[in-house]
Amino acid sequence: MARSPLDLIPTMGRDLERLELRLEAAVQTQDPFLTEVAGHLIRAGGKRVRPGFVIAAAAIAHNRPGPANDDVLTGGVAVELVHLGSLYHDDVMDEAQVRRNVASVNAKWGNLRAILAGDFLLARASELAASLGTEVAGLLAATIGRLCEGQVRELQDTGNPNRTETSYTDSIEGKTASLLATSCRIGGLVAGLDRLMVDALTEFGRCYGLAFQVVDDILDIVATDEHLGKPSGNDLHEGVYTLPVIRALGSDCGPQLRDLLGGTVSDANIRSALQLVRTSGGVEEALDTARRYAQEASANLEKLPPTTTTAALGMATDHLIDRARIPLGDR
Repeated sequence: MARSPLDLIPTMGRDLERLELRLEAAVQTQDPFLTEVAGHLIRAGGKRVRPGFVIAAAAIAHNRPGPANDDVLTGGVAVELVHLGSLYHDDVMDEAQVRRNVASVNAKWGNLRAILAGDFLLARASELAASLGTEVAGLLAATIGRLCEGQVRELQDTGNPNRTETSYTDSIEGKTASLLATSCRIGGLVAGLDRLMVDALTEFGRCYGLAFQVVDDILDIVATDEHLGKPSGNDLHEGVYTLPVIRALGSDCGPQLRDLLGGTVSDANIRSALQLVRTSGGVEEALDTARRYAQEASANLEKLPPTTTTAALGMATDHLIDRARIPLGDR
């Protein structure tokens, strides 16, 4: 697993190792086939950003935090299962063939099994959240609803070159930022932090999530397949016009880009469209927006105690922007 600034939290590495075991255990069933399908992307690895935020949020009040307790790990497993379940469903909708450098679940076992396995992951997440009390259970249930709302907003604008930034922002608020905000909130709640700290952590997670998605959308335009672990340019191919594309459509190259997007969806057209977006200034403008969200996230950290964990979350926010700068520098 790639190192991240959260590894500066003394027990984070060991806590995530314990979490991996809990993730594997959470998808064990009496049906070996369902166990295999449900655990497919767990075994493929991942950065575990969301459970990392649960663990970090719970440790925020301690300068030298000890190992995460069982409730914190349960919260981390719950949010990661929601994330994985959403990926199973997303890949069906996108007809994706690769996820995390392995075959997607739908490519390997078909859409029906992928949908059912995704449903199973969401159900297991809800069961785990219920064990943490009614507030956490209600919070996670509401977040799953927001994920769906965000995805529906995106689907409504699929193939629409007139998609607005407001529509885009509303979509990523639901499909990405809500789960990161919830991850931080669950960590704060199960650790018994005071409400002002819990609210600051929640807003940090929301702003971080917005920046995270904008950076992810930038990388889909500028990064290689190997860097992403999935095909680059997939959003354009699917007719999902993200912030760099929306900004490019409003630039001088907008008319040419509209012609390409309105034509036949071919590899050649997608390559040409990607090149136009890269040279339009839309990527740089989108990165400025990501920086603004990151600054808002950092401002919320200033409301928290100046602990090792707070510093690590700040570095994670800076690292997020650096992720987009590397491919930009290579162009």
